[in-house]
Amino acid sequence: MEFLYFGVLLLTVMILAYNRASLIAAMAIMVGLTVLWTELRHLFYVPSWFRFANGIVAVTLMGFAIKPLRRLLISDRLYGWFRKALPKLSETEQEALDAGTVWWDAEIFTGRPRWKNLLKVPAPSLSEREQAFVDGPVESLCRMLDDWEICDTHRNLPDEVWDFVREHRFFSMIIPQEYGGLGFSAQANSAVVMKLASRNLTTAVTVMVPNSLGPGELLLHYGTDAQKQHYLPRLASGEEIPCFALTSPLAGSDAAAMSDTGVVCKGTFEGREVLGFRLNWNKRYITLAPVATLLGLAFKARDPDGLLGDKVELGITCALIPTDTPGVETGNRHMPVGAVFMNGPTRGKDVFIPLDWVIGGQERIGQGWRMLMQSLAAGRAISLPALGTAGGKMSALLSGAYARIRKQFNVPIGYFEGIEEPLARIGGRTYRMDAVRRLTLVALDMGEKPSVLSAIVKYQLTEGNRECINDAMDIHGGKGVVTGPNNYLAHSYQAVPISITVEGANILTRSLIIFGQGAIRAHPWLLKEMQAATDPRPGSRKKFDHAFFSHVGHVTSNMVRSLMLGLTGSLITGSPVRGPTRRYYRHMKRMCSAFSFVSDVVLITLGGKFKFKEKLSGRLADALIHLYMCSAVLKRFEDDGRPEEDLPFVTWAMDDGLYRIQESLKGVLTNFPIPLVGGLARFLVFPLGMPYSIPSDATGKAIARILLDESASRDRLVEGVYISDGDDASGRVHTAFHLVLNSDKAERAIKNALKQSVTFENYRELVQKAVESGVITEEQATMVRLAQEASRLVIDVDDFPRSKIEGFEDPAFRPVVADASG
Repeated sequence: MEFLYFGVLLLTVMILAYNRASLIAAMAIMVGLTVLWTELRHLFYVPSWFRFANGIVAVTLMGFAIKPLRRLLISDRLYGWFRKALPKLSETEQEALDAGTVWWDAEIFTGRPRWKNLLKVPAPSLSEREQAFVDGPVESLCRMLDDWEICDTHRNLPDEVWDFVREHRFFSMIIPQEYGGLGFSAQANSAVVMKLASRNLTTAVTVMVPNSLGPGELLLHYGTDAQKQHYLPRLASGEEIPCFALTSPLAGSDAAAMSDTGVVCKGTFEGREVLGFRLNWNKRYITLAPVATLLGLAFKARDPDGLLGDKVELGITCALIPTDTPGVETGNRHMPVGAVFMNGPTRGKDVFIPLDWVIGGQERIGQGWRMLMQSLAAGRAISLPALGTAGGKMSALLSGAYARIRKQFNVPIGYFEGIEEPLARIGGRTYRMDAVRRLTLVALDMGEKPSVLSAIVKYQLTEGNRECINDAMDIHGGKGVVTGPNNYLAHSYQAVPISITVEGANILTRSLIIFGQGAIRAHPWLLKEMQAATDPRPGSRKKFDHAFFSHVGHVTSNMVRSLMLGLTGSLITGSPVRGPTRRYYRHMKRMCSAFSFVSDVVLITLGGKFKFKEKLSGRLADALIHLYMCSAVLKRFEDDGRPEEDLPFVTWAMDDGLYRIQESLKGVLTNFPIPLVGGLARFLVFPLGMPYSIPSDATGKAIARILLDESASRDRLVEGVYISDGDDASGRVHTAFHLVLNSDKAERAIKNALKQSVTFENYRELVQKAVESGVITEEQATMVRLAQEASRLVIDVDDFPRSKIEGFEDPAFRPVVADASG
């Protein structure tokens, strides 16, 4: 009986914490229960210690609810310690933290996300004008592109492609119509880049760079009216080709190490003496630099003579410099792997520019890093994720088709379980990648600039692209290894490191940025505590007190929620939807609480030392990444109208995501620097062991079958890429895939009747026999013949004259295609 009363007390406290009752509400409830139990002792046995314990809890809550008392005893004493414990941040770190906004990441950090708010977010869509552009000029441009000719023959885009891009203002998607631009949404920008990337990466990069972080973006948000009126129409028409120079040999991710300088001085400009900067720089890896007419430059501004004021070190500054300015040197070309977009170094020696060439004018001197981080907070979620998603979609499209066309042991290789596994991974990842791309773009078009989520999308979709293309190469085997115009994978495979490296290397993004920035910006109370602790104004202690005790309640609630949801298998929580995805919403609630609790355990225990625990930060980043991506998967399923045939993709993505979240949190707690704390937290989060496992074989088989056939589900998965109907490498795959599916019934009839499988080596004889014996009709025979001829063309690989390969005298050599029969 005594244990029963103890359980009642414990359960009461846990229910209050689980539901995040306010201090006043919890106090009132406990006072009421104390009075109730006291009165009920006349009716039945109620232990005195139980009544006393209820009273103690009520009095404790009352003490916490009296703010002057709790400040005197607790928060004022912690205030000084907290100020000292805060990690010191560099100026560039602080500006990166301040960039952008928070969105669904903030809901995840609460541990109790409001799913109905997410489901109210509009479904992705393009305007009629944007869709017409994608269906018109973008489709036409894709038809003009020959990947092999561009990458291995010309090593550049043909002149007619450059002319077409300028004529149709591809460089102006982010520029408003009032300046002559297209004025597209983030969704349309992504759709254009994704479709181009599915055809030729060089063209996609050439188009995306002027529409990403660079002069156009910076001018729009920070330029003076005069700068906008002068440059934006010229950028929109393609009269000016922009590039932006940030990276230098000594400064990649560490912008503070930048050695490129601008010293304030007087100089002569257009015949008169003006104030300006004397610039010296050495930049590399600058896309479009070899052909740029307008250079955006980031440099460290200095004013040693005090011409602008008392401050000497003015900070990172951005300026626009015509490349024909005296002293500007455009270097030779870099050659990125797998692509031939224009990229190279740029240098400047004692280049004088007037102050009004600074983007935004004199008042923006020293604000360059903040400007770049604010722009990157949104732009990082558009271009590179579009490239990554295009890679996933094309891997799914072409690998599924090839696995149906290619046979071994007279069976399509896609029916072997060894091939089903990579096909399933490609399909599941691609569905997830597109889901998170779409959701993030909608957020951008709603006016958000989610810096943490954009880092997640850039990191995960470029990594997902690498994983999809690796699996695609494994499926294709020798077909993917031998290069030539008949190989539609090689360039994409070779170019994978490009997206992974630029706009924040993925290693850095995962280990430092995603959780490091997210924990401060998206946490409901940590930033408020930090701001209060560093605020010198008199009211800061009250603000700290409120934030601190709110944080205590937040941690307590998530601890209790993690334990209760773990003990009940998440069955005690609800879901905003019914049907097959209902259970996933419940599990996501559990994992959000667990993630938030573990995050606080790490941050509270390690304090400022956490800044140097990159492995723990990386694992927590993995958990946050998959919490966001799983959210996007659930949202996509609703946006698409809950098609039942897409459930294998949803199931795979959710099972994989929950398993990765579990393993990430497990990794944090197993490797926690204080084993006792890690072990206790692990019990609270996983009281009954590890509940999640990798996607099942049955789910993988279902995905593989979707990729091996024509269906509405497959069409939705690959929607938005260019599907060639011409006589090129990918076009031949699409043609053969369609023919093979249509001829399957006839081929099976031939095999059953003649006891021989049809191949492109024996089909002429077998088809003729089958027609003569009445096994198939002449119409079916024609279909089989076409399917076999088309299959042979797909399976063929290229070979070249030895003199062209060994000597390589002429890069514009023409290959000889070797047929599969030898």
